Amino acid sequence: MNRINRRALLAGAAMTAMTIGLLSTGQAFAADRTIAGIVFQQDQYMKTVQMGMRAESEASGVELLDANSDNKLEKETQLIDTYIARGVQAIALTPLSADGSIPAIKKAVDAGITVITFGTTVNSDLPKASITSSNIDLGNASGSEASAFLKKIAPDRKVKIATVAFKSLLPEQSNDRVNGFLDKVKDQVEVVSQQDAWLTEKAIAVVSDILTANPDIELIYAANEGGTIGAVQAVKKAGLEGKVYVFGIDGTEQLGNMLLDPDNVLQATTAQQPFEVGRLAIKAANAVLDGKPVEQNQSVPVLPLSRNNPDGVKAFLEDLKKLQ
Repeated sequence: MNRINRRALLAGAAMTAMTIGLLSTGQAFAADRTIAGIVFQQDQYMKTVQMGMRAESEASGVELLDANSDNKLEKETQLIDTYIARGVQAIALTPLSADGSIPAIKKAVDAGITVITFGTTVNSDLPKASITSSNIDLGNASGSEASAFLKKIAPDRKVKIATVAFKSLLPEQSNDRVNGFLDKVKDQVEVVSQQDAWLTEKAIAVVSDILTANPDIELIYAANEGGTIGAVQAVKKAGLEGKVYVFGIDGTEQLGNMLLDPDNVLQATTAQQPFEVGRLAIKAANAVLDGKPVEQNQSVPVLPLSRNNPDGVKAFLEDLKKLQ
């Protein structure tokens, strides 16, 4: 995490703390404004998004309603229907489907509700703003780290690798992360297996099977937090430390600690800034409701984290603690 981003996050946290103090004295919600925030799972990324949402809501005096669609499109629709009936002024959500989420979003917009998307987008201009990190940038950043690593361990040959993604869950997002990674290493690797496994337990099983079926694999790339953690654990379970290396996506305390672990399995991962994503989603909703201009497509920079830069990893972990 660079110094500018760290300072911005810490300044935001300090402002939040001051605002919480003001709210505790009895400050009312701004114009009785209520915003619903819908995530789709309870991993560390989404929990941190919710932290950012809460911080910005408290800072602006807005009531926030948290919800989780549990990766189910029908529940996403039900939640939106519930919030329409509740009369919220805005909904910020991670849509589960670029096309399948549109009908429910349209229903909300037709009811006069401002919709902001974050993390993923829909094939529609119904949302007033979309807050994302570039999935291609995420893949590119981890791929660049892998390319430099491969030049050291295998300068004159191609290395066999496997990818673990979440194509069946969010195909566009998954494909961008995988293709972004492969773009940087395409002349250095031979891809011998591509599987889906985005939850840790499933990833342990899938990567274990990959390693058994392909004993000459030397590198695993996982496209999200659960896949990365599962891949690392599978490599260790197989006793392949120092023989199989993992590159991943997402930045959490567990992944940061894995980069500092002397087992030498996880080499690099690229973090998003979920706190900033959540904060900007609520900020955009408030701006639209206040009649202010809002940039429709807002990209939050990605943060490469590498075993080669332990000081950077430690600084990232310290910042995470300050946000908790």
